[in-house]
Parts: sequence; C-alpha cells; structure tokens
Amino acid sequence: MRAVRIHEFGGTDKLVYEESVPEPAVGAGEVKVRVRACALNHLDIWVRNGIPAYKTPLPHILGSDVAGEVAEVGDGVRGWGEGDEVILYPVVACGKCRFCKMGRENLCREVQVIGAHRAGGYAEYIVVPERNLLYKPSNLSFEEAAAFPLVFLTAWHMLMTKARLQPGEWVLVMGGSSGVGSAAIQIAKLRGALVIATAGSEAKLERCRALGADFTVNHSAPEWFKQVRDTTEGEGVDVVFEHVGQAVFDSCIRLLTKGGRLVTCGATTGAEAHFDIRYIFSRELEIHGTYIGTRAELEQILPHIVAGRLKPIVDSVFDLHEARAAHEKLESRDFFGKIVLRMP
Repeated sequence: MRAVRIHEFGGTDKLVYEESVPEPAVGAGEVKVRVRACALNHLDIWVRNGIPAYKTPLPHILGSDVAGEVAEVGDGVRGWGEGDEVILYPVVACGKCRFCKMGRENLCREVQVIGAHRAGGYAEYIVVPERNLLYKPSNLSFEEAAAFPLVFLTAWHMLMTKARLQPGEWVLVMGGSSGVGSAAIQIAKLRGALVIATAGSEAKLERCRALGADFTVNHSAPEWFKQVRDTTEGEGVDVVFEHVGQAVFDSCIRLLTKGGRLVTCGATTGAEAHFDIRYIFSRELEIHGTYIGTRAELEQILPHIVAGRLKPIVDSVFDLHEARAAHEKLESRDFFGKIVLRMP
C-alpha cells in the first residue's frame, strides 16, 4: 500500500513516501479502514521530531485524524460492513483499567493515540479496534470529516467538561486561528459565552470574528494583555483556553477573574511556566490539564456537526505524496483551521 513513513526522527525530510508498504492485518474485533483523508495536528510534528514520551516505534506512520470507508472486518465484529463511511476516535484504550471502567479512556493506563503510539492515517489503510469507529456525518466531505475529531473533541473536553463553561461567561481563546482554537470559538459561542480570540494577523482575526468571536486581539502586539483586560472593563475573563504554553501562560493566569478556570492542552512555545502562586489561592483559580477527550464526548459533538451548528474549518488539502509540503505549511503557522492529506 501507499504510505508516508518516518524511519528516523527529525525534520520534514524524514517523511518518506513509499508505494509498497505492507498492508496491516485485521485481527479479531478489529476493522480495516480504507483511508480517504487524514488531518494534520501539531502532535504529528512532535512525534516526527521524536518526543520521548510517546516511545514511538520505527518505522512509523503518523496521523491521528482519519476519515474513510470500512474495507474489511475481523472475527467478532458486528454492525459494520464494507463501504460504511467512518471517522475514528483517536484513542485506543484497554477497556479494563479503572480509568476505562469510569469512562475516562483518554487516561487509560495503556493508552495508545493513533498516529503517535501506533500506526496512523498517512496511509491507504489503517486497522483499529471496532470501538474506535463512528459513522461519518453524511453532510461532510471526507476532508471535512477528517478535520474535526481530534480538535473538536479536545476543545469540547476543555471547555464543556473541564472548564464547565456557562452562558454569559467571558472566555479567552488563545490562538483562535489554529484547528483547536477555531473549534473552541464555535463551541464557546454554541454555549452562549462571550469570546475574545487572539491571532497573529488582521486576516486571521477577521476569520475569528466570522466564526463568532465577539472581540479579537493580535497576540503579537506588545499590549495584547492590556487589550484583553480593557475589553472586560478590567475584570478579567472567566475561562482561558490555552495551548500556547510558556510564552503566554503567566499572562493568562493574571487575566483570570476570581473563580476563573484555565484549561490547557499544549505547550507549543515551551514547556516551563512561571507564575505567582498567590494569584491561584487568593482568587480561587483552577488550572486544568486536558488530554484529548472521551469517546462519549465525541458522540455528544456529532449531532452538532450533523446539524451544522459546529463546522470543521479546512485551510488546505494536499495529496499523500505531498506530506512534506503539508508539514512545512503546518510549521509555518500560515494557515487557518486544519491542513488535510487526501488519498488520491
């Protein structure tokens, strides 16, 4: 089969397009999916660079966000047939540990993220457990369907589950032009919140407003912190949606009003944060780390996608053999929404 693999960790030059990669075999309780589209995530860059936490085996196929068609089912699989159009829940869990039994499979002791711990979607075929399949919304193209599971699931888990966002609250979405940021803007507006979104250019800010952001701030401006504060008439925000990390973390803490909550899912500018602990206890602030989300939450999102209340944003589409160019675009940050690979 055709696939893009990495045989060693490093830059975009380590992405190798191959046309004779062995097809994965289907075991009991598993399904082989013919990949039609796979969206990129910043996680792909971390894994390609060799982040130690994932212990990724080589050679490896990247790609966590997959949309495609059922090609083959293993023994014991019921309810799925060849040609069924599907998306994949990106977390493979053991189903037996105490976290799985509590419905928190994203915290599974043996958690495997598709495209990080195990082979992903930069290929013609992928094999996953039956539980990872969900029906693809019929109103979406394969490219659009690949563009929503990971980012909308992560944003939903952050805002709805962890931050407990309420109607009328102020929420600051850092990096609103990213895939997860553009999802967060839509979810926050669906919830009835007041949204301040940041981005690095006027063109991106305009698109954030088109998605529903009530106010926008250029986070490249030296006074971005003051602009956010002024927008809330000095009070601060109730929720900060954060995935940038070191460069903004302290400012985000200081922008929270009393009882505020910060939710974070990434650290693209660095992993070490320094802030005044007194802000935390004197204002009764909460800091929540988040890791993707649960399958049940993805099922909660799907009706909103089908109804068009939430929409995946596709910036650009590349053919599989153009994976290097797609990664270069992802690293350039010159995009809005999601970058997708398609299988021609």
